[in-house]
Amino acid sequence: MALLTAETFRLQFNNRRRLRRPYYPRKALLCYQLTPQNGSTPTRGYFENKKKCHAEICFINEIKSMGLDETQCYQVTCYLTWSPCSSCAWKLVDFIQAHDHLNLRIFASRLYYHWCKPQQEGLRLLCGSQVPVEVMGLPEFNDCWENFVDHEKPLSFDPCKMLEELDKNSRAIKRRLERIKIPGVHAQGRYMDILCDAEV
Repeated sequence: MALLTAETFRLQFNNRRRLRRPYYPRKALLCYQLTPQNGSTPTRGYFENKKKCHAEICFINEIKSMGLDETQCYQVTCYLTWSPCSSCAWKLVDFIQAHDHLNLRIFASRLYYHWCKPQQEGLRLLCGSQVPVEVMGLPEFNDCWENFVDHEKPLSFDPCKMLEELDKNSRAIKRRLERIKIPGVHAQGRYMDILCDAEV
């Protein structure tokens, strides 16, 4: 399987509210791990947004193409740099509802346009359709770093410090997501977001 470079992980999973210079585009990446319930070796891979296909849709098409045994259950874990947009949220729900042998969990480093109502509704739709969406914390960042990154090349940064900073930044994002999950709470949480952002 193709692996992410350490630098790609460092830049794209960066969850700081505001980037430091030099600025760069934060792309949408999706790393997935599909684990059969029978204990077979997990299948891993990753996708990034293309011009006409979001990473989530590429993921759905990839799983469909595998011809999985529908009599067997599979655990699917996805690590995303951005939480799914509202359109992808609907497509993920339709996909999972049509494939009840798949148990999907989504972890995101950052929330995509979290202040916009359609994106909030998309996140609530996923959570209400038995597709848990959570913010990545230290265990998820560690797992993603260990299993999806090429570690053969020398590093220009300290990975331990990077992972600690990612975990620290995730706390405010987790609180923001919890408010979004409860209808009516996020409207009054905009002021709280300003306070949370100061912590990131």
